[in-house]
Amino acid sequence: MAAAGDVPVRVCNQEIVKFDLEIKAAVQDISDCQGPLSVLTELNARVKEKFQHLRVRIQELEQMAKERDKESEKQALLQEVENHKKQMLSNQTAWRKANLACKIAIDNSEKDELLPGGDPLRQRKTTKESLAENASTITENLMGISRMMSQQVQQSEETMQTLANSSRTILDANDEFKSMSGTIQLGRKLITKYNRRELTDKLLIFLALALFLATVLYILKKRLFPFL
Repeated sequence: MAAAGDVPVRVCNQEIVKFDLEIKAAVQDISDCQGPLSVLTELNARVKEKFQHLRVRIQELEQMAKERDKESEKQALLQEVENHKKQMLSNQTAWRKANLACKIAIDNSEKDELLPGGDPLRQRKTTKESLAENASTITENLMGISRMMSQQVQQSEETMQTLANSSRTILDANDEFKSMSGTIQLGRKLITKYNRRELTDKLLIFLALALFLATVLYILKKRLFPFL
């Protein structure tokens, strides 16, 4: 792998690791959050933005992998991309769990704040409004997480398809090499056979020439030296 080509890959990987750590820290902040709901909403917006940046960087790394000329380098980078996607999916699951835990903590806190001596109607109204707002926020956050996970699954499927296509290309090339190897072996056998035939032909020509010369010498001897 060329050194010049490694720089963008290293930078992209470093940014992916940075966003991954930032997301983990933000998810932990959500787990520790005790309210109010506005703080949780702000934390979720921050996490969602970081996930968007992370997804863009992973897509850039995947594009770099597809542009590699060497198949070994392409496969190695695509494996890194797949690992990053799995890690992002794990972070999304942790994000969802942290949201649920935080919502439960906020609900419990709001219930504890309702004094027994207060107006029951007002307490019920406040509780219903709070629960409705929390349910709406939870639903919205879960839908957002679900969409992100769906996109992640789709990208993973595309990566697997790319890997499958690359594998088929390698298998086709291997079959071609086997076919070429068979042709080369056949050619080698034909050349060896031709060389043997050529040696046999030379030997026959030599024997025929020797016989011809012997015949000529015999005739000359009979004519020139009949007394011998």
